[in-house]
Amino acid sequence: MYYYRLMCQAFLVILFPFVLQAQKEPVDLEMVQKIKHEGLRNSSIRDISFHLTDVIGPRLSGSTNLTRAYEWTSQQMEEWGLENVEIAPWGEFGRGWDNTKFYAAMTEPYYQSLIGVPRAWTRGTGGLVSGAPVLVDIQSEEDFDQYRGQLQGKVVVTPVTSEPSLSFNPLASRYSDEDLERIAELPEVRGPNYGDVAGGGRSDWAERRAFNQMLNAFFEEEGVAAVLRPSGTFGAVRSGGSRLSEGQEPGIAQVDMTFEHYARIVRLLEAGIDVSIDLEVENRFLDDDTKGYNVLAEIPGTDRRLRDEVVLIGGHLDSWHVGTGANDNAAGVAIMMEVMRILKELEVEPRRTIRIGLWGAEEQGLFGSRGYISEHYYDQETGKKEDYDKLSAYFNIDNGSGRLRGIWLMGNDEARPIFEDLLEPFHDLGATTATLRNAGSTDHVAFDRAGLPGFNMMQDRLDYGRGYHTNMDTFERMELGDMMQAAVVMASIVYHVAQRDERIPRKVFSP
Repeated sequence: MYYYRLMCQAFLVILFPFVLQAQKEPVDLEMVQKIKHEGLRNSSIRDISFHLTDVIGPRLSGSTNLTRAYEWTSQQMEEWGLENVEIAPWGEFGRGWDNTKFYAAMTEPYYQSLIGVPRAWTRGTGGLVSGAPVLVDIQSEEDFDQYRGQLQGKVVVTPVTSEPSLSFNPLASRYSDEDLERIAELPEVRGPNYGDVAGGGRSDWAERRAFNQMLNAFFEEEGVAAVLRPSGTFGAVRSGGSRLSEGQEPGIAQVDMTFEHYARIVRLLEAGIDVSIDLEVENRFLDDDTKGYNVLAEIPGTDRRLRDEVVLIGGHLDSWHVGTGANDNAAGVAIMMEVMRILKELEVEPRRTIRIGLWGAEEQGLFGSRGYISEHYYDQETGKKEDYDKLSAYFNIDNGSGRLRGIWLMGNDEARPIFEDLLEPFHDLGATTATLRNAGSTDHVAFDRAGLPGFNMMQDRLDYGRGYHTNMDTFERMELGDMMQAAVVMASIVYHVAQRDERIPRKVFSP
């Protein structure tokens, strides 16, 4: 028995390295080299980014510019030779909206141009409005009466109740090695009582929202010409808006302004100093086509057994209307389009189909990707669709133009060793980390919630959040070199996932 055990141990010692080798994810280093050469030496990142931002401009959902973006991206991918290019409807979005004119200035006690942006889907002022703005301080329903009959045709401002704070953080930053090590580890599990405070916060938010709806209804009844609102950050205008269903009428013109300009007007009024402003807003509503769309294109698979399976990549094409939607999310769109260009230029013949989806209306609630999933993979009412088991994985980019550092695996344990191996050839480019942690708030979440392998790519945050949804989100803030690196890493991952014998493992999940 003793000698039998020694023989078994010796056999395991000899066999163990080969077991490890067999489990290693195969990587085609020759293809990696080709991808690096094409993506780093012949990149189209700058051209794509320039066209999406400077040429097309902001791409608000339902706007004329977003329609132009559908047309340009589909035409570009057709010119590259991608197949089955389609501008595909995903369902009803609602009324479209374009801002066609905006002018704002303080004319007393001195002239000062005012920096602001009309909120999306609000109506115009019906011409130039000139005169003294009215400071309205309504804290409860009891305060309505003191302003009745006094606001017809007026521009309204409200008191400043909170101020943005100075930031002592650097304007931009990258993940350090220590940051990536921390991210690679799962965070501490919270206790069962965690979330009580968040629940209370949610209740307060609902109460504020209900009161604001009452306040807007009061302004509507009183015939207010426009409402000015402060942006919650220094040095920029952050804006948004609420989409309108077909036939739904817009509310009063609302203008988001830089905090500095807005607060100055309020301080002057509170000090009893006469203030006069000029304001003109013109908007156009688009009702001919109220559907929403995604742009799709693909490189068909060649393996008889696997070609009906899909490796899907994407990012949202829509943006807010304030800047030109550069980092949110022209960057993600440009990276993923460049992935498809690289692979097509290299004339790859993937075993599985590689498909790109440029989603619409992400900013309003992931509508484009959710609509695509509902049509092809999983519907909340009817359950799994015929193609549910044909999706190998979905990869998303929507965290700006920072360098790709790894992947958020959304708790998918079985996928971790696969991506650790696929990232290994790119450690010298800074892509090192496959973490089980979750990343939220963008289109991959819709896939994950349907039980599909949906992953968001981890990127350096740079100045993430500072310029998003503001007039600062423009071409100048895109890190084009980082985007080239991201496209190269992404192209390799996509290619190798398409070549695997098996699809990417799925989490144990029952949607």
